[in-house]
Amino acid sequence: MTLHSTRTSTTTPTNTSISTNTSTRTRTRRFTRTRVAVAASVCLLAVGAPTAYATLAEDPSAGSVLAPARGTPYIETRLLFGTERPDGGAGVTDEQFMAFVDREVTPGFPDGLTVQEGRGQWRDASGTIEKERSYELILLYPVAAAATSDRRIEEIRGGYLKEFAQEAVARVDDRTRVDF
Repeated sequence: MTLHSTRTSTTTPTNTSISTNTSTRTRTRRFTRTRVAVAASVCLLAVGAPTAYATLAEDPSAGSVLAPARGTPYIETRLLFGTERPDGGAGVTDEQFMAFVDREVTPGFPDGLTVQEGRGQWRDASGTIEKERSYELILLYPVAAAATSDRRIEEIRGGYLKEFAQEAVARVDDRTRVDF
């Protein structure tokens, strides 16, 4: 019996040791699996992200984000009109602005336009930050009509400057594709 007891005593620490080793191996396997999963995710992101960004990359010659070739090539011009007069006179009213659009813009762009009201600010010629009510006029026209549209847009800007004693009318042009 002593022999059996010795074996039992010897066996118990060995079983505990085996159990500890098995537990350590399981934890190591789990830890290793987690590391492999994280490493695989990082690799996928490293490979996939540049590909995803490449599809959204800008085409330097076109100046716009690449998208599915849907629609017709157009130019989008946004004009930003302030309403406060630098000379301190009364600001441009909604009625005055819409009358200007009807008279000066619509005849040159009868196919459509968008006017949005907003609030803006800019630094005037004297360096003062001016905050004012403003309008954004959005025009879309085919690339083929760019030269004619450019002339009309510059006439609109000049007309607004003169009629409402403004220092500037901001202009933003972007190439885009339009599908009506």
